[in-house]
Amino acid sequence: MNLAGTQPSLEAPRFEELLATLETTIAELASGTAPLEELVAAHQRALRILAEAQLRLDELKDRADQIARSIS
Repeated sequence: MNLAGTQPSLEAPRFEELLATLETTIAELASGTAPLEELVAAHQRALRILAEAQLRLDELKDRADQIARSIS
């Protein structure tokens, strides 16, 4: 539940959630114990998560810049 007391929205995952998922996926890759097909799938998943995390980070940076401009 979010701070407003409503159900979670269907928005994009939070940046921290993306990082946690990326860390889990990288740990999977680092173990190297899964079959090659699973490792390739994990690598592709990591690339998608990383791209999404970069987008979220850029959005957050833009919002922070807008706030900084509005208060200066």
